[in-house]
Amino acid sequence: MSVETDSAVLTETEPDGRHPAGWKRALQGLISLLVVVGIFVGVMPRIANYGDVWDTIRNMTRLEIGSLVVVGIWNLATYWFVLVAALPGLRLREAAVVNQASTAVSNTLPGGGAIGVGVTVAMLRSWGFPIASITRSAIVTGIWNNFVKLGMPVLALALLAVEGDVSPGRILAAAIGVAALVTAVVGFGLVLKSDRAARAVGTRFGRIVDRLRQMVRRAPLSDWGERATRFRGETVGLLRHRWLSLTVASLVSHISLYIVLLVALRNVGVSQDELSWIAILAAFAFVRLVSALPVTPGGVGVVELGYAAVMTIGMDDITSAQVVAAILLFRAITYVLPIPFGAASYMTWRQNRSWRKSEEERSDLVGDAYA
Repeated sequence: MSVETDSAVLTETEPDGRHPAGWKRALQGLISLLVVVGIFVGVMPRIANYGDVWDTIRNMTRLEIGSLVVVGIWNLATYWFVLVAALPGLRLREAAVVNQASTAVSNTLPGGGAIGVGVTVAMLRSWGFPIASITRSAIVTGIWNNFVKLGMPVLALALLAVEGDVSPGRILAAAIGVAALVTAVVGFGLVLKSDRAARAVGTRFGRIVDRLRQMVRRAPLSDWGERATRFRGETVGLLRHRWLSLTVASLVSHISLYIVLLVALRNVGVSQDELSWIAILAAFAFVRLVSALPVTPGGVGVVELGYAAVMTIGMDDITSAQVVAAILLFRAITYVLPIPFGAASYMTWRQNRSWRKSEEERSDLVGDAYA
């Protein structure tokens, strides 16, 4: 499973500049634990009997399990190409190590997304990448991932309309997605148009963000206009040469994740007649939007409940159990599988000194292209 880097900030601090206190992380962890327990103990059993779910998994053949693992491993690898496209000079093996390590942290620790960003920065810095290039890469990949996330519900609604299965709720959700996508694309285009437009968009966006930060007792961030201008200058060259590869890599990464879910459902016995690939795509697209909210590490519990609630509507007990079994397998492959890979990647980074480089050495390898 790919983890999109938090492009808003590279470090999160208190208003006075200190890092969040330990008790806040402990409280966040406790809340996450209560949410997870509440979902898996109190809610999920009402959707499907765990005994039937386990029977479904136990009856799978080795071929069904093996094919699901293979698709899952491919999915892990797809995000490496996104990172390579967004950070000139990054080698595929380096992308693999940094992505898997940061994913493992994000999936296991409370507030893991922010810590994962810290791991990413530490690794890339040790390989000689300047902080400006790392920040630009984080922002660009975050923007592209959000473009895809916002666009997929629109695509899913169009496909559902072809099938004649469009409800008012789905139309409303898709309309919100269209509005958000158009706003994001237009805003991004204006930022890239000129320094003046970038400064204006950055200033207006900054006012909104600062108000939201004040609501959660965070200090406002200054110089949004200047930040946007600097971002434009650093990004235009990169996107001029790499927008296509970045777009293709992002699409492949998201589609690969969807295919893991589709294969899981088919391998446990949920047929096309019971749940079409379009309906699965719609569920996937809308739950991906919900999972962007950092309620629990890696969205554990929240994602499972979202998929189960959407995909078991109107199904009998046996089929519901099959769907829940597929969801749990999907999450095991995309959420749990990256953790041991991530641990191994982190140890590789710690022990392998041959990849370490200064900024000058890295610059000699990259050259001045897009820098």
